[in-house]
Amino acid sequence: MSVIPGHFARVSSLMASQVALGHLTRTNFALFRAQGQAATGRAIGAYSDDAVKAAAIAVMDDRLERSAQTSRNLDHATSSLNVLDSGLSDISDLILEAKSIASAQVNVGSTGAEREQQAIVVNSLLQNLFNLVNQQGVAGSVFGGSTPGLRPVETMLGGYRYIAQGQGLVTDLGLGAAAPITIGPEGSVGGVSTRVRGNVDLDPDLTPDTRITDIAGARGVGVALGTIEMSIDGGPRLSIDLSAADTVGDVARVIQAAIQDHEAANSVTILGPGGVGVSGESLAVDLAPATAGGPAIQFFDPSGQTAAADLGIAGTFTPTAEIGQPTGPRLTWRTPVSVLAGLTDDLGSIQISSLGQNRILDLSGARTLGDLRNLIEGTGLGLRVQINEDGTGIDVLNEVAAGRDHALSISEVEGNNLTATMLGIRTMTAGTPMADFNDGRGVQLVDGVVNPVTGQPDPALNVDFTITLGDTAGTEIDVDLRPQDVLTVQTLIDRINSQAAAAGVAVPADFQAALSDGPNGIALVQNAAFTGSISVLEQNNSPAAGQIGLLNGVYDTATGTFRAEDRAKVRVDNLFTTLTDLRDALENNDTAGITLAGGKLEEFVSRVAETRALVGGYARRVDDAAGRQQDQDVLDEKIRSNVRDLDYAEAAVRLSLLQTQYQAGLQTTAMLQGQSLLNYL
Repeated sequence: MSVIPGHFARVSSLMASQVALGHLTRTNFALFRAQGQAATGRAIGAYSDDAVKAAAIAVMDDRLERSAQTSRNLDHATSSLNVLDSGLSDISDLILEAKSIASAQVNVGSTGAEREQQAIVVNSLLQNLFNLVNQQGVAGSVFGGSTPGLRPVETMLGGYRYIAQGQGLVTDLGLGAAAPITIGPEGSVGGVSTRVRGNVDLDPDLTPDTRITDIAGARGVGVALGTIEMSIDGGPRLSIDLSAADTVGDVARVIQAAIQDHEAANSVTILGPGGVGVSGESLAVDLAPATAGGPAIQFFDPSGQTAAADLGIAGTFTPTAEIGQPTGPRLTWRTPVSVLAGLTDDLGSIQISSLGQNRILDLSGARTLGDLRNLIEGTGLGLRVQINEDGTGIDVLNEVAAGRDHALSISEVEGNNLTATMLGIRTMTAGTPMADFNDGRGVQLVDGVVNPVTGQPDPALNVDFTITLGDTAGTEIDVDLRPQDVLTVQTLIDRINSQAAAAGVAVPADFQAALSDGPNGIALVQNAAFTGSISVLEQNNSPAAGQIGLLNGVYDTATGTFRAEDRAKVRVDNLFTTLTDLRDALENNDTAGITLAGGKLEEFVSRVAETRALVGGYARRVDDAAGRQQDQDVLDEKIRSNVRDLDYAEAAVRLSLLQTQYQAGLQTTAMLQGQSLLNYL
């Protein structure tokens, strides 16, 4: 007798069908997945396939994507550096050509006509330099600093103005390394501009509109706003939150409101009519007149807070001590002129001479420091005004390279309160170093000369120049300058006056050297009763008189003043300036000027060579980085391939087994589904 299978005794036909269908579905899904892997070539297609391997693949994908961007950066840097190197090479050749012209034309055999012809060649070199500095690369102007979208140099009133800003852009090479793709002018064509450094601390007072971020703080480390505590007449401490304040006025209003709340709650009078405000560089609290024992206000910093100390109010305020510590407000373009304690008088007019132009600026209407800047920059003479790094004064930058006759001079307009001097921007003051004269070459002296016969120092042989007065006797003043006399303009003036006194001249009644209120240049003033003019004659082949500007001075009969030429003018120290000097010297048949320009060109040969070396070093670094990047990409691709890609041999075997398994499952299911209980009876 046939035996009925056990599963038919315990499992319904429906459940058996479902179990069989489940087996077929799993096999079918595995077959579908294997077919998908074979079609895509990837063993892992989703996190559900293998979470650990999928995470590793994601890391590799991210690294390769970042690597692709780094590779693009490297290509970009390579292209820019190639353009830079080519440009610097052309500039170097240009300098060498100009230097050879200077060397050839300084010889005695060269004629004025030949030098004039060579001036035309140098002028063409200037135009070539202009084009080279303005050349474009993949990142814009390669000499455009941090503003490559601008043409770095533009022509202006016969000069060349560098208008781009910043030291240059860099591109990321990965792992924190970077390479420049643009550079500023410092290493190639020289300095951007020469700065008239403000030599006066304008010392701004605090105002209600002064922003907290523009205050150095009583401790000199800025102001960290937060919560402060206040105690009135030794009472309990009240907490005041200053964290939302933006200006000094905001701080004053919050503190005053807290005091007024206490007044209202306790029916007392604490504040005077001035309330909480400012005084000089400090916060101040106007307290009601003193009564028996008070009033007094104390401010404290809670643990971990410094706002009260930074604002200069930590401590006790009484009717006789109402002002806090100075907070050191810095200059900003919003600073009112009226709060500049460093100004000793009202502003008047100044004179600016540059690029062959003269401008007289009336600064009396300026209300803020920003107004002063706009007036100076608005002259159209290529000037830029900025606040110095310490936030105490203003600097004026001359951005236009031009010849000596077009240098910058900022001087006084007589009778205008020495406005340029008060602002600290006069280009020639008593404190101006003599080393700044003559484009930084200073003043040369005849000093320490001995008599060839006696072997002893001979005062007559050490006289640098002689000043002849316009009196009937024609009094002469021999001036023997020593190194210590040419430190500053004031030391020079003092030496001339002392030599005049030594010659028996009444100083200042009959003669005085001074720096006057008016145009720049040392002024020699004689007694108005003298009918003749002052003259200056150099002695012992000393160049001092000419370098001080006395040989080209002008005598004013009306005032009895001989004013020396201004030799402390400000010029841009760059290659454009030097080539302009060489061109002008050739045109004027000036051998001394040709020699000076040729010597200056030698400096630029070295400077450009150093910059080319730097660019070459970066190019080598970029090439090495590109090689390392390729090696890293190959390794990352290999690791990702080992984790993600399909083993086709294993997949083919698995696919064949799954197909066989699926076929067997179908046959078995069909056979079981076709049987019933009658088959076993």
